[in-house]
Amino acid sequence: MAFDGFGALSGGAGVSLAVAAVFAVIYLPMAAGGAGPFRSLSKTLSVAFLALAAALAGAPWLLVLALGLCAAGDFCLSQESETSFMAGVGAFAAGHLAYVALFLSIGESDPTRLISGVGPAFVAGFAVVGLFMAWLLAPRAGDLKVAVLAYVPIILAMGVAALTLPPVAGLALVLPAALAFMASDITLAFETFVLAEDHPARRATPYAVWPLYWGAQAAFLLAFS
Repeated sequence: MAFDGFGALSGGAGVSLAVAAVFAVIYLPMAAGGAGPFRSLSKTLSVAFLALAAALAGAPWLLVLALGLCAAGDFCLSQESETSFMAGVGAFAAGHLAYVALFLSIGESDPTRLISGVGPAFVAGFAVVGLFMAWLLAPRAGDLKVAVLAYVPIILAMGVAALTLPPVAGLALVLPAALAFMASDITLAFETFVLAEDHPARRATPYAVWPLYWGAQAAFLLAFS
């Protein structure tokens, strides 16, 4: 599939994007709060409406799938139980893999970019980050160790796949969005498994994670719609 650049999100797609943004803003003040039905609803709908916008705009079905899976992951993680956490991790892992497939399916995708220009530096950086995260999280993840360690290379795979796309037109958004998504995942993992329950940074990290995460999803929508 070839990519033709930015498409105008108008009509129903534009309205859905606007609604998604409203829910994202509504959720932000509640990002550090406890579980609750309105908090869960606003978090989930902020990405579900991005998926709807992608569908209405005629975006690639893999984008619709990825956004839908991430919306499902948001719903699960907002429930704050170990079972829902595992379901959320699974949904987000599937969402990342859908993004990997999306990036590699674009006609302009070229794996040789991984070994030319800045590609090798990024790949090496991703490898260092992955090894560091595995070293940091393995002794702290407890019963979730296997799931957490399996999630790390999936996150990195999305970043690597983004490197295969040229920084032209809408595709110029893909790598920054992937890096923002990765940063949100890494920050959330650090908050969940490394910071003590009473650490003061826990009051701030949710307000960093949410703009990075939702902004990345919105950027993916704009890049491929």
